[in-house]
Amino acid sequence: MSMFPVARTGRRIALAGAGALTATLALAVPAAAHVEVEADTPRALAEKVTLTFVSEAESASAGFTQLRVVLPDGIAFDDVSLTEGPKGWKLKASDGGYTVAGPALKAGADAEYKITVRQLPEAKEIAFKTIETYSDGKISRWIELPGGGAEPKQPAPVLKLKAAAPGAAPVSPTPTESATPSPSPSVTESDTAAAGSDTDDTDDKAAEEDSGSTGLVIGGVVVALLAIGGGAWWLVKRRAASSPS
Repeated sequence: MSMFPVARTGRRIALAGAGALTATLALAVPAAAHVEVEADTPRALAEKVTLTFVSEAESASAGFTQLRVVLPDGIAFDDVSLTEGPKGWKLKASDGGYTVAGPALKAGADAEYKITVRQLPEAKEIAFKTIETYSDGKISRWIELPGGGAEPKQPAPVLKLKAAAPGAAPVSPTPTESATPSPSPSVTESDTAAAGSDTDDTDDKAAEEDSGSTGLVIGGVVVALLAIGGGAWWLVKRRAASSPS
């Protein structure tokens, strides 16, 4: 019995297995893309911590134009500053967090940037839900959190934190415009001033009316006295004229 058929059969099985493995890896490449986050001091309540984010490219025909991140509880936008990023990209506030955006990156290029956080919250781990936008309009949402036993298909980047250092404590919140509103007139004071102004106007009008009324009365009395005086003078003159000399 020849051994060649057996050898050929084994070689065919090996080639088929290699082809299946290659196909499996090819299909798995898009799913391998994800977002990562690292910290130079991954410790709860650590201050001035630099976080590095890397968004792996999924598209071979379009590049990243924007990354939107939802900040975890305990970190506000005012506590974040952009340390390093793609050329021309800027950090702006957005609902619940921030966006880093700018000119489109080359197709297939990963997006990497760094931010500095004023202080990390007191937690065991924190998640940074990330929404990626490509130049062709495609959007990838890495916002799923582990839970329920099933591994998330598009997991949000999660940073695990060590316990806070002894003596570490939360710092005071960063001052904002809303926390220090500009001085404004007191409602009570303005209302009182308005009421006082109205009262003064009313008093002035009443004084004018009283003055006018008093003038009319006095004028009427003078006219009446003059009339009486004139009548008396005429009566005396008439009687004098009619009496014998």
